[in-house]
This record gives sequence, structure tokens and C-alpha cells, in this order.
Amino acid sequence: MFVEYNPNPLSKRAGDCVIRAVTKVMGIDWDKAYLGIVMKGYALKDMPSINHVWGQYLKEHGFSRHAIPDTCPDCYTIADFANEHKTGKYILATGSHVVAVVDGDYYDTWDSGEEVPMYYFEKEEEAWQDNGETTAAMPPTRRRPPRAV
Repeated sequence: MFVEYNPNPLSKRAGDCVIRAVTKVMGIDWDKAYLGIVMKGYALKDMPSINHVWGQYLKEHGFSRHAIPDTCPDCYTIADFANEHKTGKYILATGSHVVAVVDGDYYDTWDSGEEVPMYYFEKEEEAWQDNGETTAAMPPTRRRPPRAV
């Protein structure tokens, strides 16, 4: 379902679709998303709006990229994707636009549901990592007995 969303501090509605999508899926404000992607562009010596720049930013923040099968390249829409993905955080890319999908809703400044996505980034949930230590903070099933010395 479409949800109107515009975190731009000046309510601008064009040219910042990547920033808007990042704010929604990462839960950060517009300025932080903008600066993070601009700095990634600076590091890569490329423009922040270039796909590989913001894509690298997302990968460094726990996202993985997936292709959308082209079995019906003109009929699978953003709305279809949202309807099929009722849980999770995603950023969808068309040839010229980027949209956030969170728990089955797509967020944008306009109803872009009929646009056709080419690929998407999915936020991978952070998993608890076993570092070999025994602490009370670890889940009980993951605790190790003390090591004999």
C-alpha cells in the first residue's frame, strides 16, 4: 500500500529519492542519509546519485542486493513487490527512481506503485555473533561452560 512520505527538511519532492528511501529503511534523518551518501561518493570519486555509490553505502550498512527476475519485465510493479513482501525493509530501484518498502508498504512522495523495479536491496537482520566468551548477557542456549585451566 502506498504511504506518502517526505522527510526532506524543505519538503522538496524531486531529485532526492535515494535519500528519502534510505531515511525510511535505516531510520535516520535526511541530513544524516545525505551526508553519508555524499561522503561515500567523495571516497569513490563519483557522484552520490550514481547507483554504485549509494549501493556501496547500503552494503556497508548491512544491505544485500538482489536482482528481480525478468520473467515478466513490464508487469511486475513496485506495488506487486510490496504486496509480496509483508515483512522486512527494502530499497527498490527502477531505471530512474528509488523507493522504500517497509513491511508491505511503499513510501514515496507520489504513488510510484506502477513503476517497474529492476533490483532491490534488502536489510539483513543483525545476528548475534558467538565470540567464544561466556557471559550472562549471551542467550542461554549459547553460553559455554567455563574453560578448564
